[in-house]
Amino acid sequence: MSSLINGMTLVLCVTMIGAALVAIRDKRLPIAILASGLVSLIASILFLVLAAPDVAMTEAAIGSGLTTFLFFFVLARVRGGEQDGADHD
Repeated sequence: MSSLINGMTLVLCVTMIGAALVAIRDKRLPIAILASGLVSLIASILFLVLAAPDVAMTEAAIGSGLTTFLFFFVLARVRGGEQDGADHD
């Protein structure tokens, strides 16, 4: 059982590092936002595996859910503002 948890933890950590690299390196904002949300989601799974369900639930709700939603909301508002600004010139 312990080796299974260690193997799962290792896979999750490597996946988290890969998603973090995508979030940092990708030039497309929606992909970077999704990758950062994936990092938070994997962190919440890691917290759950490491027996911290309260932290896992908070990370999933705030870190992965709310933050990703807010990033997309702000991105849509900024892009909408760029289109509105072009019409006024």
